[in-house]
Amino acid sequence: MSEGAKWYVIHTYSGYENKVAQNIEKVVENRKLQDLIQEVRVPTEMAEENVDGKQKIYERKAYPGYVLVKMIVTEYTWPIVRNTRGCTGFVGPGSEPTPLSDAEVEKLFGIEVSSVAVDFKVGDHVQINGTAMDGFIGVVQNINLEERTVDLLVSMFGRDTPTTLPLNQVVPADD
Repeated sequence: MSEGAKWYVIHTYSGYENKVAQNIEKVVENRKLQDLIQEVRVPTEMAEENVDGKQKIYERKAYPGYVLVKMIVTEYTWPIVRNTRGCTGFVGPGSEPTPLSDAEVEKLFGIEVSSVAVDFKVGDHVQINGTAMDGFIGVVQNINLEERTVDLLVSMFGRDTPTTLPLNQVVPADD
């Protein structure tokens, strides 16, 4: 099993994008596979059209014939997606699932996915860098990788003060 979910592109029959996405979501719900197949998206964009002298704004498929799925590819999940009615296969050499790169995901969704190294765990002491609290030492209470934040208890003026910071603003403290 791979270490984490990645985004993959599925090729579908034209016009079947929403149906394929709905069918995959239904199977995921019925078989309780939310931890393996985490998200299914049909990328859309807003478009303008001039109809009878009036500007009409509507939503259209950004990539007709394609569906995006965030999943962990296993011997069990691969055929579930591949055998969905209307799906012709994964995009990749020989229809093998090939994950999108971080840059491609950032371009598609406008979200930053570049990885941040976390060399500390809950209970460790870390030093704060890049904020008004530079140099303060805190104790890690929680690490949220999805939101890229860390919850700390920082001793300030004789009191423990909870604070949440981005992961890239803390480093392991020298013991």
